[in-house]
Amino acid sequence: MTTLKSKLQEDLTEAIRARDELRSSTLRLTLAAITKEEVSGKTARELSDDEVQKVIAKEAKKRREAADAFAQGGRAEQAEREKAEGVILDAYLPQQLTDDELHQIVAQAVEEARAGGAEGPRAMGAVMKIVNPKVAGRAEGGRVATAVKQLLAG
Repeated sequence: MTTLKSKLQEDLTEAIRARDELRSSTLRLTLAAITKEEVSGKTARELSDDEVQKVIAKEAKKRREAADAFAQGGRAEQAEREKAEGVILDAYLPQQLTDDELHQIVAQAVEEARAGGAEGPRAMGAVMKIVNPKVAGRAEGGRVATAVKQLLAG
């Protein structure tokens, strides 16, 4: 069993013992998503820590989107629960990049792409290829794409 998955299971046991309903239900759902990912496909396999982290990131993103949807629908109590679940999952993810750090990484990538001959809005693909490995797991794709578009446009 991977270390991240075993940490999740240990924390689930701890949450159940402490009768922390929010934490235990969040961890149960996340472990179920990991198990689902492990058995999808032709053969069952065990996920690596990086793959487990991607599943956790996907689950955290679902919580943020659900919180926004509930808030727009006027269901503040449900939105708060979704936000709280997102915070619990964020503890298992690497520290997210600040806007300044992301801007610096994207600026360097734009310079590299321009040195390679890529220019204007069509350089987006080349810049994204440079940026994505550097920010993997530390910034959402939408945030990265927005930063790249801004720097290429101006």
